[in-house]
Amino acid sequence: MATYLRRVDDTIVALATPQGVGAIAVIRLSGKEAIQMANRVFFGKNLEVQASHTIHFGTIRDGDRIIDEVLVSLFVAPHSFTKENVVEISTHGSSYIVNQVLRLLVRQGARPAEPGEFTQRAFLNGQFDLAQAEAVADLIHSDSETSHQAALHQMRGGFSSDIRELREKLIHFASMIELELDFTEEDVEFASRDDLRLLVEKLLRVVEQLISSFDLGNVIKNGVPTVIAGKPNAGKSTLLNALLNEEKALVSDIAGTTRDSIEDEITLGGVVFRFIDTAGLRETTDTIEAMGVSRTREKMKSASLILYLFDLGDTDLVEINRDLNKLENIGVPFIKVANKLDKGNPQFINILKEAHPDTLFISAGKKENLEELKEKILEQVNLDKFRTGNTVVTNIRHFDSLTRTRESLLDVLGGLDQEVSNDFLAMDIRRSLHYLGEITGEITTDDLLANIFSKFCIGK
Repeated sequence: MATYLRRVDDTIVALATPQGVGAIAVIRLSGKEAIQMANRVFFGKNLEVQASHTIHFGTIRDGDRIIDEVLVSLFVAPHSFTKENVVEISTHGSSYIVNQVLRLLVRQGARPAEPGEFTQRAFLNGQFDLAQAEAVADLIHSDSETSHQAALHQMRGGFSSDIRELREKLIHFASMIELELDFTEEDVEFASRDDLRLLVEKLLRVVEQLISSFDLGNVIKNGVPTVIAGKPNAGKSTLLNALLNEEKALVSDIAGTTRDSIEDEITLGGVVFRFIDTAGLRETTDTIEAMGVSRTREKMKSASLILYLFDLGDTDLVEINRDLNKLENIGVPFIKVANKLDKGNPQFINILKEAHPDTLFISAGKKENLEELKEKILEQVNLDKFRTGNTVVTNIRHFDSLTRTRESLLDVLGGLDQEVSNDFLAMDIRRSLHYLGEITGEITTDDLLANIFSKFCIGK
């Protein structure tokens, strides 16, 4: 994939809208020759003399044959997404028309774009840094309010500005220590070791905050896998259907109806929760059901949240306590949900409230207290940090670079404690700068860029 990184002088073309039949399709050209190439097949105004950010009606023709009536949007360098000349041709959405126009433009000298190549050019041409470029992909794939806000914040440079500020402060001290290396015989100190320690400790606190935000960021970006677990006939499928407001899962009085997990998503408070209805937890001699129970336990271990559901009319405190001990050993946060409130013995309910006051009582079948359950589920995701505007790390690559930065900064503090020589101190500081620079793209490689942009869709 790295080879195409060197072909930056080509004019590239791709369909910028989803494949398939639609009302319109947008074909995007970017490069030095983009306007001239489009002009050779466009019949209307002369595109080469038109102003940037203008739209023109005309036809696309292959010789004398009219392919389509189109609108052509012009973006003259450097006032475009890629900072190159960009032309966007809006055609009718026929796949035949799209293919005809693409082939025509390729014959004019354009090259089919690689995945993410438009965004890659925007990065290489200084439109934004690497973290912002990655946020473009996150924005495209955002499927909730919070994931959209997080991606938009990062694309606008919120995360990048935090990293850049950290790096600039550290660069100053690095340059001073590097300067000291040229005056080793004079024993001159340009950088106060006490000031350096204070700076590194401050940087570590910020880096730690960013690292700790990744759990929340991962939830915002990827959703919360939430397992509904409990005995057969506790009402797990009924609860899933009630939460989704549709008959997603089969409901039956026969124990063991759900043999495998059923998944679907709902959005609560701007966060996507992936609910997983599992096979009932019980000992069974049925081979197929036993496999479902085994998968349930695996799902529970990999979940971010468990709804422990039990039937008030078909359980006792001993059984509940035994199940709760097993859940605590798994180590995944869980919510205790007592179902079938209408069938529960009032005396047992009072005992349960006293033993487990944090239990939520519902009736999934009658959809009673479901809003309270949704609120309790949302409480498990601490959105306060996100809603107050603090930067939240959502990208695993950034998390990895920040972790390596922390290790390098700790090495700097260790070096200060041990009074190591300036060359070793400078080396640890340079490593910290390197890992911070990887996030925004000050430090990068062709392979890294190829890996990042290959994950984009073609046309973006």
